[in-house]
Amino acid sequence: MVEKLMNGMLTFAAKLSNQRHLGAIRNAFTMLLPVVVTGAFCTLISNVVCNVRPGYVSLANLPGMSWLSGLSPIFTAANYGTMNFISIGIIILIALGLAESYGIKDLTVAPVALGSYISLCITTATVNCDVKEGVIHEVASVLSAGYTDAKGLFVGLITALCATEIYCRLIKSGKLEIKLPESVPSNVARSFTILFPAALTILIISAVGFAFEKVTGMSVFAAITTFIQRPLMNILTGLPGYLFLIFMTTVLWVFGIHGTQTLGAVYSPILLSAYAENEAAYAAGTAIPNIICSPFLSCFSIITGAGITGGLLISILLFSKRDDYRAVAKIAIPCAFFNINEPVTFGLPIVLNPILAIPFMIAPAVSASFAYFMTSIGFCGRMVVNSPWTTPPMLMAFLSSGGSIGAAVTQLLCILLSAVVYTPFVLISNHQKPAEE
Repeated sequence: MVEKLMNGMLTFAAKLSNQRHLGAIRNAFTMLLPVVVTGAFCTLISNVVCNVRPGYVSLANLPGMSWLSGLSPIFTAANYGTMNFISIGIIILIALGLAESYGIKDLTVAPVALGSYISLCITTATVNCDVKEGVIHEVASVLSAGYTDAKGLFVGLITALCATEIYCRLIKSGKLEIKLPESVPSNVARSFTILFPAALTILIISAVGFAFEKVTGMSVFAAITTFIQRPLMNILTGLPGYLFLIFMTTVLWVFGIHGTQTLGAVYSPILLSAYAENEAAYAAGTAIPNIICSPFLSCFSIITGAGITGGLLISILLFSKRDDYRAVAKIAIPCAFFNINEPVTFGLPIVLNPILAIPFMIAPAVSASFAYFMTSIGFCGRMVVNSPWTTPPMLMAFLSSGGSIGAAVTQLLCILLSAVVYTPFVLISNHQKPAEE
């Protein structure tokens, strides 16, 4: 039964990892990470270094340091150029990645997917010019930031997948090619070859959006956001749904599969969107809306590696009598400091080890629940900066929360809690070695 379960899980995970659409989404979010981190740290610097608003603790508010506020436009502009165009970047990267999986290395697929997405957006905006008089003007030929920032992520990735599928199928059919004489330069000939597939793809997506709005009275964007994106966000940013997600990633890890990457395509759009809401609120100086978001995952669910194996290392060094475990733990400490746990996962191993697999699946849930509670009571600051995943513990939480000491303390307590979870099973493993011998 165990063998059948293992084979079934491996088969399922392999299919999930090799699924081209999920792979394109997963790789797109991975490639966009440098842009997101840049925008996040621009927000942090703008608020912690350059902010002169009353009541803010920043370097610019210190005596003689007010000149730092003059640098604020640099970081504000850089933040706008990154965080406010996340959806655009995701559309381009997904389109290129999915097309490449079909063997089509055609850069034109990116503007085709982007054009398809823009065709679904409303290109007018209302501006309240006089609050007292209630004067409102409608501005044409503009695109709201709500379509380009994280709020457009879900619609953007769906549109990118659909547009790229249509485009690649039309290209592969070869029925819409325009044949030109061989004397025509190759780049010019290629433009005519893909002319009809590109035009037809954009027109199909645009026609679907037009028909949907005529039938339902609401745009495709509004419908997907209202009935798909928002409910998913409510589930995954709520504690029960989030804990189930974390549990499934650890289950995959137990079978030797990188659960974080495998399921990343499922949760990344939602958690990143929740983080973007936090980041925007932090930059505006308003209340932070979400507890659970992508930095919360990094800080309190996979700190020191999946399964929070830093707690396991502490428990081994304190209580283990097994020389093999202690040897692996000593080697793994530098890696755990930068949130890398493969030496532990495959060295002890945790993979297919029923004794250590149990706490490996329990510890992240305990840590996330504790961090959620500490955040809800205000001890731990909410996450507003997406720090690099290799940032060491405590420093990561301090930066990700915009400078909350409580967040750093909470992260340390989470690691210690995971050590408590692992300890009974480390003590059990002390009796496992003689039995094996």
